[in-house]
Formats: sequence, C-alpha cells, structure tokens
Amino acid sequence: MRIGTWNLAGRWDARHADLLSTLACDVLLLTEVSDRIDLPGTTHVTAATMAARRRWAAIWSRHPVAPLPDPHGATAMAEIEGLRFCSSVLPWRSCGSRSPWVGETTEQRTRNAVDAISTARPDVWGGDWNHAMDGREYSGSAAGRRHLLAALHQLGLGAPTATAPHQIDGLLSIDHVAVPAGWQAHVEHHSALVAGGRLSDHDAYVVEVLPRSIDRG
Repeated sequence: MRIGTWNLAGRWDARHADLLSTLACDVLLLTEVSDRIDLPGTTHVTAATMAARRRWAAIWSRHPVAPLPDPHGATAMAEIEGLRFCSSVLPWRSCGSRSPWVGETTEQRTRNAVDAISTARPDVWGGDWNHAMDGREYSGSAAGRRHLLAALHQLGLGAPTATAPHQIDGLLSIDHVAVPAGWQAHVEHHSALVAGGRLSDHDAYVVEVLPRSIDRG
C-alpha cells in the first residue's frame, strides 16, 4: 500500500494533478485543499473551511471511502479497506486561538488537537503536523512535539517520515505519515519544484508499507 501526504497550499491546476498521479498512491492524506481539486476516485474533505475555497484536510483513495465524523475541526477521517485514516493540520506558532484551535499557547493548542484525534484511534494518521520529529523546532513547539510523540506511542504508531528532509535544506519534514509500528515502511520524498516553479511551499511524501493485521484491543 502506498500512502502519500502533501500540503497543497490551497492551489490546484493540472500540474498538481500530474504530480499526484506520479506518486501512484492508494491513499492520499492531503492538507490545505482547494475546492477545485479534481482527482479520479473519492475525496472526503473536512466540514470546516480553512479559508475561502480551501478545506483544512482531505482523504482521497482509489478504493471505496467511508467518511467518518471529523475528530477535530482541522482533521478529516475515513475508513478505507477496513482501516481508519486521519489527515490533519496541527497548530503552528502563529495560528492563534481562532476556531478550530483551543488554548493560549502552541503547546496547549497542539495538545487539544492531538488528544481529540487520538480519541478516534486512527490506524494511519498523516498530514501537515507543523512539527518536526527531531532537532530544532521552527514551526511548532518542543512541548507540543513531546505530546505528539507520546500520543503516537500510545496509539502504537510510528512516523517513518521523521527523518525525511524538509524542502528547506538542513531541516526535517513537518509533513508526516504515521503507520502501525509493526509495518515495514519505505519513505519517498518528492519535490514540489517543477519547471514552472514551486507548486507548494511543502514537498510531497509517500510511505510504502506492507500492512499487517491490526489488534485494536
């Protein structure tokens, strides 16, 4: 199974469709999704909008998609092939306390969002988390990262994208895909820089996995 994530930055044209096609994914966990998005298959988006004509997150698949209630305002959730997938935008330093964020600090807002998503117990969780998993933290907060890592551990998930590079040299990715820790996983990094310019300020990432059965307890 190939699971991809990409922050589209609210943009969409034929070049975005072409890049996503080259990823050859079974499931895409997309963020900052334009309402102009047009992909073969099924796309489920968050009920809440991030901005005019832009949804916080979406889940696309070539397989049947069964939409589930959003566990958090910036997170889409759906069941695909018996697995629960979540696609999320998590708080960043300058996001403020407007809906859907709750809390006075980045740590508090991250904790609130992560706890809401964790309660839904996703089997696969990805998107623009605005946190690197190691090294200096530029977008999120160190305390928020610690809470996020603890939540992944409690869910039995690991993020193979933790060591993937950011599109800025020397930084690690803040876009992630987390899968059950027992799954074999291989990560691909795909640049959003094309001949006509940069399609997004985020690169795309694909995690290719060999799924095993999941014991939800």
